Amino acid sequence: MTSKPHEHYIDGEWTEGTGDETFTSENPATGETLIEAHRSTPEDVEAAVAAAEAAQEEWQALSYIDRAEYLWDVYYELKERTDELGEIVTKEAGKEISEGKADVVEAAHMVEWAAGNARHPHGDVIPSEIPSKDAYMRRKPRGVVASITPWNFPVAIPFWHMAIALVEGNTAVWKPAEQTPWCGQIIAEILEDAGLPDGVFNMVQGFGDTGAAMVDDDRVDTVLFTGSAEVGHEITAQVGAEPGKTASCEMGGKNAIVVTEEADMDVAIHSAIMSSFKTTGQRCVSSERIIVHEDVYDEFKARFVDLAEDVAVGDPLDDDTFMGPGVEASHLEKIEQHNELARKEGANVLVDRFELDDDEIPDGHEDGHWVGPFVYEMDYDPDLRSIEEECFGPHVALIEYSGGIERALEIHNDVPYGLAGAIISEDYRQINYYRDHAEVGLAYANLPCIGAEVHLPFGGLKKSGNGSPTAREAIEAVTDRTAWTVNNSKDIEMAQGLSAEIKTESDD
Repeated sequence: MTSKPHEHYIDGEWTEGTGDETFTSENPATGETLIEAHRSTPEDVEAAVAAAEAAQEEWQALSYIDRAEYLWDVYYELKERTDELGEIVTKEAGKEISEGKADVVEAAHMVEWAAGNARHPHGDVIPSEIPSKDAYMRRKPRGVVASITPWNFPVAIPFWHMAIALVEGNTAVWKPAEQTPWCGQIIAEILEDAGLPDGVFNMVQGFGDTGAAMVDDDRVDTVLFTGSAEVGHEITAQVGAEPGKTASCEMGGKNAIVVTEEADMDVAIHSAIMSSFKTTGQRCVSSERIIVHEDVYDEFKARFVDLAEDVAVGDPLDDDTFMGPGVEASHLEKIEQHNELARKEGANVLVDRFELDDDEIPDGHEDGHWVGPFVYEMDYDPDLRSIEEECFGPHVALIEYSGGIERALEIHNDVPYGLAGAIISEDYRQINYYRDHAEVGLAYANLPCIGAEVHLPFGGLKKSGNGSPTAREAIEAVTDRTAWTVNNSKDIEMAQGLSAEIKTESDD
């Protein structure tokens, strides 16, 4: 642990802020305290937003190319420090080491995309009904963007939000997750190293009250949020009542994999294990429901259960580990509550590794937040909370179905969420039916229900959100569009046959 608490970054300066409270982050695998950080106050948020507002006009006045030049320095630093930063992600978030490094690689890819996009064509030329007119679209930055990001992707998601927002000419105020302030500190240092003008990027460390103060500030034009549905819906409701302010919120899911009678069983098992247990089930796209046709159900169950009993839970810094710990003690309590709810609702529990045996816990890691897979089978019933509510852990229901792909999709769609889903089938007609009827924003065929490429939109439907805070959809969230029409003639001619003749009383 460092002796001096980490600070906020406001208007180009590191500051302790106006409060006297601090908080710490810990290594989920060991319980060890990692860093201490100052906790922001409403006054600190006010100062950060004021700095962003003051810097925005001058930042917007730069060209796309000039703004992107700052981001290229960020890209190269992320590339050069992937191994180092990946280890820090693993220590602070608990993800196994390949995931920690992938988090940093994804951040670099997002910065590369945003900076490279600065030299790509922008806007659309649109035909006009009138030959002498040119019509086209232009975008301009919305102004000050508030970014609120989660702990499970503590490097990638901040750059989903901010790389695009900055290149498009906005300024930013960012709150990292309270579980990962060390990652937040490093990101702020990297952006400082890039030489961004004072006030263009600001970071305030803190908890939910910090995020709420950012959302409440009238000078914030756009809120980008990735996190829980509960918080995202509060933000959406509040921002929706404020004219001129917008929010793009990507939230959770109760995601499912459909395994049809035409599935390749090796692909099905591999995809399901990855989808359910990677990141210890702590991804918004993790699969907590696997809907399996009766013809292949018994084989699928037997093989899935065997692997769930055997997946390697251990030190996330060890290359042989598949699943690391849960993020914190309070989250393990939530997972346990979901496991108990399933039992109360009549689940037939097939695997229960919630409490790992002593010999499964690595030496020196006894104080970590260890948890293993929980797998159960359940007859489908639309009134069951256990197959409707998101757990955000290694908690998986196997649901058997009979009939055609239509029945599988009825079960698949019968949840309030609509983030992600997958189908495993060798029948292209079944895949196409899933494509056309699955109520999801992210869909996969013969793949795990997991993963994001930065140039693809990432977001869902229904309770899962109202936006995709990455790629081109993020550009729409942080810019306003203007439809321009320019007349190249001395005459005024209108579309739709509207008369442009000005008539006076003397014309009678």
